[in-house]
Amino acid sequence: MRKLIFLLCILPFVMYGQDTKVILPVPNKEEVKEKKKPSEFSKRLKKEFKYSTFYAAYNGNNSISDVTSYSVTDGLTTEKISTPYDYSAVFGIRKIQRFGYEPNIQNRFKNGTENSFSDAATIGSKSKGFEYLFELDYRRQQGKTFLSQDHFLRYIADKYVLKVEYLADQFADINYFEASQRYRHKFSRKFSVNIGAAQRLSQPYGFDPLADWILQTGDIHFTNLAIEEMGYSVDFNDVDNIRYINPNGVEVANSTDIWEQVVIPQILSDYVDREKALLPQQFEYSLVMGFDYYKYTKEFWLHSWANVMPYHIKSNKQYSYHKYNGGNWVDYSGGLIFGYRFTKSLGIFTEGKYHKYWNRSWYDFSMGINFIIL
Repeated sequence: MRKLIFLLCILPFVMYGQDTKVILPVPNKEEVKEKKKPSEFSKRLKKEFKYSTFYAAYNGNNSISDVTSYSVTDGLTTEKISTPYDYSAVFGIRKIQRFGYEPNIQNRFKNGTENSFSDAATIGSKSKGFEYLFELDYRRQQGKTFLSQDHFLRYIADKYVLKVEYLADQFADINYFEASQRYRHKFSRKFSVNIGAAQRLSQPYGFDPLADWILQTGDIHFTNLAIEEMGYSVDFNDVDNIRYINPNGVEVANSTDIWEQVVIPQILSDYVDREKALLPQQFEYSLVMGFDYYKYTKEFWLHSWANVMPYHIKSNKQYSYHKYNGGNWVDYSGGLIFGYRFTKSLGIFTEGKYHKYWNRSWYDFSMGINFIIL
C-alpha cells in the first residue's frame, strides 16, 4: 500500500515534466540575417570554384626490361642492369568547360594521364567568364625524373580575351611565363579572330655557353674547360697511367678514351646548365594574332586554332634573342581536333597541337580509326 501511495504521489510530477517546454531566448531576426549573410567576395569566390575539379593521382607501370651486359676483361662476367619502374604523381585543379566532342567525365575519376588537346586553345567552350588550370606532374621514366607544370588563368569576353600562363616542360626543355591581352572579333558563333600584345619571361634562349671554347677548326678545348672552369685535374706523373681526378679528389678515368667518351660529355652538360642558371631572365614584348574555329555535330566536329607572333620589339640587352637570331623571328602555335562518323560503326579522328617558340618545337598528336561491331 505504501508503494502504491508513493507512485500516485510522484506520477503528477512525471507527467508535468513531460508537458513542460524549455523556452530559449530567440535572437533578433536582423542579427541572424547579418551573421548568415555571406559577403560579396565569398559569393564571387564560391561561384568561380563551383564545378571545378581538384585531383591528385599516382600512376605506375614497369619500365624497360632488365639488360644483361657482358665483359671478358677478367674472364667472362655478366652484370644485370635494372631500370626502376615508371611512375607519375599528378596534382591539380581545373575548371574548363568541355567541348561537345570531349567525353563526359562526370562519372569517371580523373587520374591526370588524360591528354586534353583543347586546353591549349585560345578560346574555350565557355562563352564568358574565368577558366583556369593549375597542374603539377612529377614523373620518372626509364630511370630519369621530370617535373612539369602547366598553369593558366584566362578570362573570355565578347570583345576581348585575357590570359596568363606558366609552362615548364622538362621533356621539351622549355620554360616560360606568358601574358597576353587581345581584342576579339566574332564573325559568327563558330569563327573569331584576335589581335593584341604578348609579354614573355624566359631564360635567354639562343645563348651557347660553349661558344667561347670552340676553336676555328670546330673542335673544343674540353680538357682546358674541365680544369679551368669545373675544377678537374690531370696527373701525368706516370706516362703509362694517366689519372683524371674530379674536384673531390676522386679518380674518374685512367685512360684518354674513358675521359673523352664518358666523363667529358657529363662535364660539358654540367657546365652548360651552370652557366645558363647564372644568367638573368629575359623579357620580350611581341605582337600576337590568331583565330579560333569550332563546329560540332554528333557526326562531324572540327576545332582549330592558331597564334602567330610575327614581330618582337628589339632589345639591346646582352642576352636578347634578337642578338643570337640575327634579327626578328616568327613564333607560332596551333591545334587541330577533327572527327567524323561515317556510320554508327565507323569513324576517324585526328587531334594534335604544335608549338614553336625561339626556334624550339614541342608537340603532341593522335590519329586513328574506330570500328564498332554492332
